[in-house]
Amino acid sequence: MSMLSNLELLRRVPLFAALTPAQAANIADAIVKRRFKRGELIVEQGKKTNALYIILAGRSRVLSADSRGREVILATLHSGDYIGEMSLIDDEPHSATVRADVQTDVLVLGREAFSRCLPDSSSMSYNIMRGLVRRLRQADRKIESLALMDVYGRVARALMDFVTEDGAGNYVVRERISRQDLAKMVGASREMVSRVMKDLEERGFVQTQEDGSMLVKERLSTLG
Repeated sequence: MSMLSNLELLRRVPLFAALTPAQAANIADAIVKRRFKRGELIVEQGKKTNALYIILAGRSRVLSADSRGREVILATLHSGDYIGEMSLIDDEPHSATVRADVQTDVLVLGREAFSRCLPDSSSMSYNIMRGLVRRLRQADRKIESLALMDVYGRVARALMDFVTEDGAGNYVVRERISRQDLAKMVGASREMVSRVMKDLEERGFVQTQEDGSMLVKERLSTLG
């Protein structure tokens, strides 16, 4: 890896294939090379690294874990794949952990240099990018919940995704959500979801109002 210049390495990465020579030179001046040993974390779920990582050689796994430490593999990354772009675009913590599966060589591009490659923050394309990142985060959460949570946990997470605060410290699901729709969201039968919702109501976690909205207790997020 040390024998090649940054510019030569960039030319090997499909992500940078459309750059002009001037743009490529600017990026080459900003990147650094780094090597991760097998088992080392490249990024960690819930934290920020403020950098884009482009894999040159090696293999890494994208993992999501719950509060009990149980993990689900979301993807396996290889040469040419990149890591950390979602966090750089929406300035939120990483939605998953990426761990080197074998010795992995990467190029690292910092936030400032990455931002210079993005469209203006007021442009439609930038807003579309942020919208796509939001959908990807939701997809990661759904995969994690389907793999690691029981039906109680999946229902609880689905409801918490809809809550808003009413100004008095209460969490409210204002939309009327049918049991059938909720079942489709969490990958369970309508009958099972109905039993879960009945149990949540009896235990005081959820209170259904006359207009179909629901009051949700904050501790609902601890279920599953």
